[in-house]
Amino acid sequence: MFSKRSIRSQFLIQLIVASAALIFIFSSFLYLFIKQSIYDEKREELLIFAQNVSSYQSLVEAQKNGADSLLGLSMEMVPHHDLYDQIKMYETVIDQRTYLTLLYPFQNRTDSYIKASKDITATKKLLKGILRSIIIINAIGFFVIIVYAIGLSKMLISPVMTLSRRLSNMNEHLMRPIKVNELPEEFEPLGETLNRLIGRIQNFVKYQKELFIGAAHELKTPLAVIKLKNQVTLIKERSSAEYIEAIKVTNNSVDDMNKIVADILNIGRQEGAQLESPTREDIMLLLKHKANDFQLLAKAEGKTLIVHLEPETFMATMQANLLNQILQNFLQNALKFTPEGKQIIIQSTLHDSDLFIEVIDEGCGIDDTVDLFAPFKRLGNKSGVGLGLFLAKSASDAMGAELHINNRTDGQDGTIASLKLKSKLCCPLPH
Repeated sequence: MFSKRSIRSQFLIQLIVASAALIFIFSSFLYLFIKQSIYDEKREELLIFAQNVSSYQSLVEAQKNGADSLLGLSMEMVPHHDLYDQIKMYETVIDQRTYLTLLYPFQNRTDSYIKASKDITATKKLLKGILRSIIIINAIGFFVIIVYAIGLSKMLISPVMTLSRRLSNMNEHLMRPIKVNELPEEFEPLGETLNRLIGRIQNFVKYQKELFIGAAHELKTPLAVIKLKNQVTLIKERSSAEYIEAIKVTNNSVDDMNKIVADILNIGRQEGAQLESPTREDIMLLLKHKANDFQLLAKAEGKTLIVHLEPETFMATMQANLLNQILQNFLQNALKFTPEGKQIIIQSTLHDSDLFIEVIDEGCGIDDTVDLFAPFKRLGNKSGVGLGLFLAKSASDAMGAELHINNRTDGQDGTIASLKLKSKLCCPLPH
């Protein structure tokens, strides 16, 4: 329980030490206050007795305090030449009894003093009893504090232990969100963060399964075509031209398979990019370079790429390869689905401290009813494997950015692909 790495043990030690110090300080002040109050009272009694003797040569005036105040009191006249008309009080021990003694100048005689002694042995025993009682009470209180600290630490750590048990019992096949409303208010942000993480893990597992199933399905089709063509070719002898045509069909199927394998390899490269050390980059420079490259491609295809980039600079610590992959997918899709003679817009704006990047095309739009980010989901009737948006979404999630694909709402056909780069990006450092 008292491990150096345990928050609970550190809390217990700090609470016990602080409570012990507080009890010791408070008890010391209490005892000193009681002792000083009793001694002040005894000194005041002796001073009153001495003043009465000096003024009236009698103790009669002092008897109004009761006969008990005179018990253990002795008065005598003593000479003293060193006090110079000063009052002196001191404590002595004779035959294991303690006496409080007062020297008081008698009238105007500087060499004669009234010596008033009071037996305070009983008072001393009383103070020892009080001190003993305080020590016993402190010991009991210290024990109660230890029990209370253990109970309090267990109560405070209980939500964390509950979360730990819930998370330890989860696996990729059985993941349930945490009920945030059952947690203390202080742990609600942690519960919400864990729920978001669980959601991302669920999406990742879902997409991975879809990726494996889709890859197997996509590879199976060209393999079946190759096998069927070869079987047909082997049934009977054919001319050279027919053999060449069959080989061309086989090569096309191999090319399709190569595209699938290349996209799957891109997924592996992307996961490797997430483990690269993030660097300080100017996002606007990356956008300008990418826009310049695609302006040439758009011109070659008879299309126009319009660029509006603001602000001049936007610095962020990130993995540049991930952002490059997202921009590459946005612009490639825009060029692919935009007809010849139409235009594409790439623009960036600063909202508060976040950067919004948008690629707007004049293509056929999207189907809002399907999951665009699932692997092997193709848009429109264009060729492709259907892993581009899956890779872009994975990259944006790794960066802590937000990616959206929506239809245009300005009355024109087309799509708006947007990326929100937060001022503080989530860039995992490699171990």
